[in-house]
Amino acid sequence: MIPLKDNINSRRVPFVNYLLIFANILAFYYQLNLNSLGQLDSLIRVYGIVPHETIIDPFGNLSNLITSQFLHGGWLHLIGNMLYLYIFGDNVEDKIGHIRYFIFYLLSGIAASISQIYFNQNSLMPMIGASGAIAGVLGSYFVLFPRARVLTLIPFGFFTRIVEIPAIFFLGFWFLMQTFSGTASLQAMHAIGRDIGGVAWFAHAGGFLFGFVYVLFRKLSRNL
Repeated sequence: MIPLKDNINSRRVPFVNYLLIFANILAFYYQLNLNSLGQLDSLIRVYGIVPHETIIDPFGNLSNLITSQFLHGGWLHLIGNMLYLYIFGDNVEDKIGHIRYFIFYLLSGIAASISQIYFNQNSLMPMIGASGAIAGVLGSYFVLFPRARVLTLIPFGFFTRIVEIPAIFFLGFWFLMQTFSGTASLQAMHAIGRDIGGVAWFAHAGGFLFGFVYVLFRKLSRNL
């Protein structure tokens, strides 16, 4: 399912969300330049998160919990993440405020990374991407706008359809898919005895849960 837009209009210009999108695109442009010079792997190794190295020296790469959020593995990785951030981030920023949203976004990414590290402690593959932080945005949107509707592209080969789906269903299904995929990848990794790489599913699930709990707590304490 590919989200196209939601039916909630922001009251204020979401300039922090735009800034985050711009920062991710700018970082990716820098990656493209380094790739042409054959230096991209070094950049990812230095600024990405390697779970096993983080477990061994948890305080040695604290800054990577931030820098890794602005690196991406390719055009599809970037475009998919920025699409979700553009559609869902503006309303969350509008609801919780500009500065608080910026801090929340970064904390979501950190929580997502910690979640992936916990479930994949022996991995030597660098972890990069804004997916975990954006998952936190989705978790908060789930709580804040459960009655919103998402215009969604559902590909069925030649029979692609565009339908309007309740946000609570769209995001709930997304979270279940991340959790299921993460569990399946973990089982496969244990079966073959090594890291198989790919998508950091537990980072997505962990980020979503962080956003969900954070906003739910603030709503229950009447701070939203």
